[in-house]
Amino acid sequence: MSLKEFAETLPDYAKDLRLNVGSLLNDQALGDQRKYGLLLACAHGSGHRPLIAAAEAEAEAKLTPEAANAARAAAAVMAMNNVYYRFVHLSSNPVYGTLPAKLRMNVIGNPGIDKADFELFSLAVSAMNGCGMCIDSHERVLQQHGVKAEHIQTAARIGAVLKAVATVHATL
Repeated sequence: MSLKEFAETLPDYAKDLRLNVGSLLNDQALGDQRKYGLLLACAHGSGHRPLIAAAEAEAEAKLTPEAANAARAAAAVMAMNNVYYRFVHLSSNPVYGTLPAKLRMNVIGNPGIDKADFELFSLAVSAMNGCGMCIDSHERVLQQHGVKAEHIQTAARIGAVLKAVATVHATL
């Protein structure tokens, strides 16, 4: 099942979500690797298995195995980092910000694809997970790589839409 078909299973009260999925699928501004990598990373970041299956089917013919693996890796490492760094940021005790994280995250340094693409995937999942510290960190790297603000915004929109789709679908 494609993402568009998956979105069509949403109830009428979520019509805006269906329309947003269609708009994102038709958007050509990012190019296929970024767009489908973001869709796959955000689906995995949602943790909603039916959405993940639809995104995997959608991305299969459009991503290299390396790009698909990097999208999955971004979702995996952000699931860990977003919790940890949100804790560091939200804790009133500043000592946690001075301590080493002691978390393995080697994939960030060697994602197997273009660094900017991986950072964009990571930013979108971080937006879904509400980690401001991670969003700021990934945005800085993206700006250093010359990624346009509109592309960063689109990544956040993809995260927002897929999170909402997963949330509504999980209630059905």
